[in-house]
Amino acid sequence: MPFLDEILDCTEAEIASAKKDRSIGDLKRMIRDAPPLRSFHSALSNGFGMIAEVKKRSPSAGEMRQDNVEKAPAAYAKSPIVKAVSVLTNTSHFGMGIDHLSRVKPLVQKPILRKDFILKEYQVYEARAFGADAILLMANILDKAALKPLFELAQELEMDVLFEVHTEDEIESLPEGAKICGVNSRKFMATKRWQVAKILLKLGIGKSSKAPDPSVELSTFSLVTKLPKGVIKVAESGVRPNRVCEVAAMGYDAVLVGTSLLKSTDGVHGMLAEFERALTPSIPGANPIRDRATAAA
Repeated sequence: MPFLDEILDCTEAEIASAKKDRSIGDLKRMIRDAPPLRSFHSALSNGFGMIAEVKKRSPSAGEMRQDNVEKAPAAYAKSPIVKAVSVLTNTSHFGMGIDHLSRVKPLVQKPILRKDFILKEYQVYEARAFGADAILLMANILDKAALKPLFELAQELEMDVLFEVHTEDEIESLPEGAKICGVNSRKFMATKRWQVAKILLKLGIGKSSKAPDPSVELSTFSLVTKLPKGVIKVAESGVRPNRVCEVAAMGYDAVLVGTSLLKSTDGVHGMLAEFERALTPSIPGANPIRDRATAAA
């Protein structure tokens, strides 16, 4: 069975369990008292920056460093390059539940993205009730017919949507009106390939923030030229300081970064400092972000 199917089965079980504890009616009542929304779209429109992630573990990289996870919200709040914060809410494979949205939101004062495998309208209401400003919708698990009503519900609740794609066909499935699109370089692997990746993790490959990740293919970022005109473009997964300027020069407006920050032996602050140095080189003319802005002026 493909590994993605395993995650989706667990997600369906989490949704069913959540519904037993809290109905959609309960969520709608919670929404009335939810904190004010912060514009995810506006935050990403204000110069190149980062969506920084909070998660306890991931299927591809294993456990994050606990000290980094605990210090991440404060570090993201202070960092000038962090424009928004992504919070994983998939308990089975990422170790954090929906309640982490309401825990992180007051600590950062920046827009919060609920990053999860969103399949049902229930999860959209849930995201708004617990303080999310935006949600992730993945075109590799939802077809065009399924994406549209979830997008419309998010708009009705005044949340932004980050659409995630991996292929040109998925780009074509995006609903009209999409404003933020992310290209994810991570490939969800079939079982056999996933077993190989787990062996590599056990051997120590992938445990370090600087080790290669066997589940990412950075060439996927070339899809940036196929994204709809005018959308905010986000490069997701596998971007490290030594590649961030290259990604920016390709035409992206933001990067979504998690594992390299949360597994860094130099701490979250140390890895953020590496990204900041990469994005503001001291050599005149060496900054592709500035050069791209100048060329467009």
